[in-house]
Amino acid sequence: MGLVGAAFLLLSLVTPMHWLTDFAIFCILVLSFDLLYGYMGRLSFGHMLYYGVGTYAASLALVHLAPNPFLAIGAGILASAVLSSALGFIVVRTEGATFALVNLALNQIGFWLAMSGLQAYTRGEDGLSSSVRAIGFLDFYKVPVAFGFMLVCLVLVFGLLRMLTRSPFGILIRSIKENEDRVRFLGYDTFRYKLMTFVIASTLAGFAGTLHAIVKGFVAPGDLAPLENARIIFAVLIGGAGSLYGAIVGGLVYELMVNLLATNIPRWEMFLGIMLLVLVFWFRRGITGYVADLARKMARSREVRAKKI
Repeated sequence: MGLVGAAFLLLSLVTPMHWLTDFAIFCILVLSFDLLYGYMGRLSFGHMLYYGVGTYAASLALVHLAPNPFLAIGAGILASAVLSSALGFIVVRTEGATFALVNLALNQIGFWLAMSGLQAYTRGEDGLSSSVRAIGFLDFYKVPVAFGFMLVCLVLVFGLLRMLTRSPFGILIRSIKENEDRVRFLGYDTFRYKLMTFVIASTLAGFAGTLHAIVKGFVAPGDLAPLENARIIFAVLIGGAGSLYGAIVGGLVYELMVNLLATNIPRWEMFLGIMLLVLVFWFRRGITGYVADLARKMARSREVRAKKI
């Protein structure tokens, strides 16, 4: 956990702090997706639905209840947890491409509701603006304060997932990824564990959405557009699926690429696509997987040299 915080603090010396604030929120979203895909092996094309629900729920709480950031966070977490619990009973019963596409369909429905179906509440394409009042030293309109708060949230989420994935629960969901039939044969209710993992991952995505609403003070349907799922999928593939550090590395590398290219190159999307292809094909197991393989090869070569001596 300390390594994650130290990495962001070092980056703050050479990277704009408002960029790192957004990076921290995105990394929480990537971590939530990695729990679902990297650890349990379920690829979803609709994860942004819960991010968007958290964003809208937090914004509506700020507008209609009180401009309290903690109230907004609670509302967003509750909304995404309730929705994912309800939809999970349907979604988790599916597998493979069906799982991915059912989630995509639900994400598209959510996008339509934000755009048109619930326009009276979401303001449709115009978006929904909100504001947050300062609580003590927590003034989110001050960039260093916002950055510090988002970094603390990221470290806490990382610590929670690290504890979860190293627990018997984490071993079980990795076993479901490898061979669900064998886990079921051992007497475990795999449906219950898959549903719990789906709800946890979706709720953490909603938590990232609440942080976005607090920092930006604005939400629009584009925040839960189905195509946005490609961002988190690429980030996980770049960093290395099934690794919490890989999710952080992938989130940082992807966001740095997007921001640096968009700032310096007019037609940056083409270069981003080329760079993503190179990263995905060159680093088949992600950057962290490549580094781990390289470290093992170097260790083996040292052992061979030692035996020769």
